[in-house]
Formats: sequence, structure tokens, C-alpha cells
Amino acid sequence: MITISLCMIVKNEERHIARCLNSVAELVDEIVIVDTGSTDRTVEIASDYTSNIYSFPWNDNFSDARNYSFSKASMQYCMWMDADDILEETQKNKFLQLKQTLSANTEIVMMKYHTSFDEAGNPSFSYFRERWILNSTQYQWSGAVHEVIPPIGCIVYSDIAISHKKISAADPDRNLNIYRKMLAEGKTFDPRQQYYYGRELYYHKLYEEAISVLEQFLLNKQGWIENKIEACSVCADCYYQLGQEQSSLNTLLRSMSFDLPRAELCCEIGKYFLEHENYQTAIYWYETALNRPQNEYSGGFVIPDCYNYIPFLQLCVCFDKIGDRKKAQDYNEKAGACKPYSKAYLYNKQYFDSFNDATAEQLNK
Repeated sequence: MITISLCMIVKNEERHIARCLNSVAELVDEIVIVDTGSTDRTVEIASDYTSNIYSFPWNDNFSDARNYSFSKASMQYCMWMDADDILEETQKNKFLQLKQTLSANTEIVMMKYHTSFDEAGNPSFSYFRERWILNSTQYQWSGAVHEVIPPIGCIVYSDIAISHKKISAADPDRNLNIYRKMLAEGKTFDPRQQYYYGRELYYHKLYEEAISVLEQFLLNKQGWIENKIEACSVCADCYYQLGQEQSSLNTLLRSMSFDLPRAELCCEIGKYFLEHENYQTAIYWYETALNRPQNEYSGGFVIPDCYNYIPFLQLCVCFDKIGDRKKAQDYNEKAGACKPYSKAYLYNKQYFDSFNDATAEQLNK
């Protein structure tokens, strides 16, 4: 059986860290905590779980801190988690089983990362991240923000999921400030940094700046296809927020110059035509979304609802608008099969039931 060092970088995480460590401490062989300047009880709490606690002066570079944490690991594999991550109880047996059976030539294990959840607590946004990495200086984190270890060598994909569940929000300006500091220092962004910088501008509603950065990224021949497709989505919403709806649609359609359409983009295109009351075209795009395969292993961001629930729900709206109430009701029931707790589904169900009751009453007269 392999051995694992859990390596974490933390700062002022007294509200999160015990929950995180409680979820995984019994499954790993070593815990390494690197504190980057806590002023609360983070270090005190962490000391209940490990004596391997180190200080690292924060220098606005997440990769430097993570590489330092890995340098302190002594087990075969390094595993990273953030303090507001947890390993759910349902994942623990799978975690232990993989640990017991992992092939000796494995260099990186990719695991799902659930970062958003619906009203029932089911994942609504996820993607794969490198999670167990062979303990070797060959594998180094890169990128001051949104750091990454490029997946190379023998890679195993696992359906084990780490869940990101924040109790309190971090500094919302931190990442953008780091990027702007880098620019002020004359540093040049590689395509990945450029993409994430554009996203940070978008999150801060700096839409014109975001468009400028993302358009440059899209014109660059380098860059990962999944980032290009996601950049089209983000850039399109920037145009939409600025009232430039035709540019928004053009950018969504541009995503298909990089690869076959993703259901996420099909739903956004369908939404454009639905809002413009072009229901037949909207139907086409939502039906296309239903027919697109969900490729979790592409490495891109995945919104599972775009492959069933959202197009079912929106097709319900479209068919109701064109007067095909039976087909609309059928699609609503399909949406309900995906999410029986959905407020939208339940509202629609009540709407259709009222028509059915009225029809029955007329027939009984």
C-alpha cells in the first residue's frame, strides 16, 4: 500500500481547518501544515493533528508555498487540500481502496473537485484536479495564482471527489491584486495566466477589461482548448452584461471553432434565442445540449445540469410558448426526474396541474 503526505498551506483558517483534517486525517500517513502568517488559532488547532508545522513568509505566490509544503513531505505521494475542502464520508472507502490498490508506476492521481452545489447539496460544478502527486522534485507547482502541476507521466483518473465547502469568504480581491502586482512589476503572463486574469476581471465586473484580456488569449495560438472554450463563455457574458448581445452570441458560436460544442455552451446559445423569443432555434440548441456527451476527463469545467436538467426545463418553457403543452409538460417531468426537489420543476408542475384540473372540470360539466 502506498503512503501519503497531506500537504496544506493555510492562513487564518480556524473556522475550517479542523473540519478538513477530521475528514481525512485517519486516511493519510503524514500531515504537513505550512502556515503563511496566521493571526488566529489556526496553528494551535493544527497542532492537535500534527507536529509537522512550518512557517513560510507569504510572497503573493501560491506555487512557492505549495512547493515548500511538498518539500517537507516524507511519504511516497503528496496530497494537497485547502483548509475549506473536505473528504465526504461517502468517499472514504473509495479513498482507502485506491490507496491499497494503486499501481506502483502511477505518478499523478486526478480526482474530482466539487466546488458548487445545488439546493439539495448535489454537485453543480466540478472538474478534475491533480490530487496525489509522486513525491519527487520532478513535479513542481507553477503559477502565482491558480497554481497547477502539469499532468505528465502515468496518470490515473479516479471518481473520488474532494468537496470545496467554504464557511466564510476569503479576500475577494486577493487574486486580482496579485495579478496586477505582477503586471506592475513588468511580468508577462503565459496563456494560462492570461486566461485566469481575464476571469478575475470578469468576477470583479470589469467587463471591458476582461474582454480585452480574453480576446487576446483567444487570438493566441497557444493555450489549452478547454480554457479557450471557457474563455468564449466568459467573454460572451461580458458582452451580454454590457448590452452587446450580438457580440455575445458571436463569441458563443466562436467556441465551436476550437472543438465540437459543449452542452454548457449550447445551453447559453439556447438561452439567447429563448430570450429573443426565437423558440424553434432555442429548441434546436437545447436538444443539441441533450445529445452532447459529458466528457469529465477533458479536464475542463463541467456543469452536469447542462446535460439534462437545464435543457429539459428550458425545453418545457419553449414548447409551452409555442402552444405544445403536452410536450412542455413531458419535458418538465423529465426535469423533475433529475431534480424532484427543484423549485422551478415544482412551480411548473403546479402550473400544468392547474390546466389539467380545469380541463377535467370542463369535461365533467
